Amino acid sequence: MGKPTGFLEYERIDEDYIKVEERLQNYNEFTIPLEETKLKSQGARCMDCGIPFCHSGCPLGNLIPDFNDKVYKGRWKEAAAILHSTNNFPEFTGRLCPAPCEEACVLGINEDPVSIENIEKNIVETAFKEGWIVAHPPKVRTDKRVAVIGSGPSGLAAAQQLNRAGHTVTVFERDAKVGGLLRYGIPDFKLEKQIIDRRIEVLKEEGIIFKTNAYVGNNISVETIKADYDAVLMCGGATERRGIPIKGNHLKGVHQAMEFLKLNNQYVDGLIQFDKVLSAKDKKVIVIGGGDTGSDCIGTSNRHGAVSVTNFEILTKPTVGRPANQPWPYWPMKLKTTSSHKEGVERFFSISTKEFLGDKKGNLVGLKTVEVEWIFKEGERPQLIEVPNTEKDWDCDMVLLALGFTGAEKTLAEQLGVEMDFRTNIKATEKDYATNVKGIFAAGDMRRGQSLIVWAISEGRQVAYYIDEYLMGKSNLPLKEGFDLPRI
Repeated sequence: MGKPTGFLEYERIDEDYIKVEERLQNYNEFTIPLEETKLKSQGARCMDCGIPFCHSGCPLGNLIPDFNDKVYKGRWKEAAAILHSTNNFPEFTGRLCPAPCEEACVLGINEDPVSIENIEKNIVETAFKEGWIVAHPPKVRTDKRVAVIGSGPSGLAAAQQLNRAGHTVTVFERDAKVGGLLRYGIPDFKLEKQIIDRRIEVLKEEGIIFKTNAYVGNNISVETIKADYDAVLMCGGATERRGIPIKGNHLKGVHQAMEFLKLNNQYVDGLIQFDKVLSAKDKKVIVIGGGDTGSDCIGTSNRHGAVSVTNFEILTKPTVGRPANQPWPYWPMKLKTTSSHKEGVERFFSISTKEFLGDKKGNLVGLKTVEVEWIFKEGERPQLIEVPNTEKDWDCDMVLLALGFTGAEKTLAEQLGVEMDFRTNIKATEKDYATNVKGIFAAGDMRRGQSLIVWAISEGRQVAYYIDEYLMGKSNLPLKEGFDLPRI
């Protein structure tokens, strides 16, 4: 390492944010980049730790100490090459990943971990700014054709890897633009969509074919796909939204979070007018679900001009520090306070919604909750019990259900004859990501269930190896092997 004592000399410094009152006026990203000298010192904090546990914390196996060292030395182009050797899209992970690598950082045992995610984002942004990220079409083409269904991070990563192997790759996207949940599920204040567009242009220049408004199983038959392609990859995501089966869930004003976020993203993109969105303006909004999607709903509601935003989470409030039963280097379930939370929200934990309340016209006017308690017994599933005499009515005129997803949609699997597992994910093992139908593979959330963007990219890279091997008998594409920490 260039600075073996750097972790003793420099403290962690994170990016600052534009003031809340300013950033709520638009949907732009609002981080304030660090100066290059400060970024170099952050790279210097990376220890010569002998065993870089950050590698096992990262599903992609990013070579983190290597690119940290290059950043410290100011050798940004080399850092970008190292980063892209394992990660197709660091501009996405550098903004959206919860950074399991940082929780596995050796320095994090007794100090603030190295700011790996921010370093990663600055590497790729420098690379784009300097013009180092350019198309690299394959020198030789095979006669094999691959169809990738879904243009989220797993589909895009697989497409780029398979294209690098020389195959002709076509990506089918049922929506109007490429990107999957990156485009339609992530607000622009976390990921401006030009970040996606600039990368797609590179992929197109490399020879990948993109077909939008192309809904396989609907306006494109599965018979056509099977006939025209030598291999098919299913990367459609886990898009079946979890509902809440209680009285009043049909009322006007109860909406799925992804419907709310998608319409708003289409508005920001200029595809629809604001009168078509599910507006939170002048409304008392309650977001049910305490994860990242719930946080995105909070930030979007505040930008609409909601009167108030309240957030319910059925789980117990996590600890601020690492729980005793989740020691380093495992992923800890700590309390997460996002930038959206800091923009204005009241949060409640250990609370369950029992009923939505409506008026005679079928409009939502409130809801009823009860406090809950979790009972844990060794060897048994946790039990949820209601706390007596804790029922409460809340006024609201908009509820956003950010409850996650239950699995993949069944229609495409049924038409292709592909088996699904008991969790309604496409059934395909990690051995080769193959389904029960020869030549059809699955990866990403569609295979593993709702997960992280970093896992989606990792699975896209992995499945590309096995598809290439299936088509050619062997593959020279990289394959990540070895010990992984428990998935999150």
